[in-house]
Amino acid sequence: MKSLTEYLTFTVPSRVGFINITPQVEDAVRRSGIKEGFVLCNAMHITASVFINDDESGLHEDYKRWLEKLAPFDGSPKTYQHNRTGEDNADAHMKRQVMGREVVVAVTDGRLDFGPWEQIFYGEFDGRRPKRVLIKVLGE
Repeated sequence: MKSLTEYLTFTVPSRVGFINITPQVEDAVRRSGIKEGFVLCNAMHITASVFINDDESGLHEDYKRWLEKLAPFDGSPKTYQHNRTGEDNADAHMKRQVMGREVVVAVTDGRLDFGPWEQIFYGEFDGRRPKRVLIKVLGE
């Protein structure tokens, strides 16, 4: 079995944002030489996410509004117990929990085996500092 491990680093300038990382993942799969297998992508920070969905800007804005309704930003320790530790990002932890930590995509004939419109995204919920994403390609 062959494998390739790579790390991407992102610094999203705003608190919340989404980045399409499909081209970087496709490139890693290509360079791995694997024809049949899997690729795992996961956010290596507890206030960020990796997920699969459509690359449509309206949907991404809908996600931002929806997540803000579910877990509104409030740095006050009165709202979230986590913020009593000196942090102000309890909402980001909750947003990450909803959007997920990782994705696994099949590799077939050397390519990501996606359904229609599927793309891989990095989701940031407490930005303005560098964070990493792991790409691990495994197969033959």
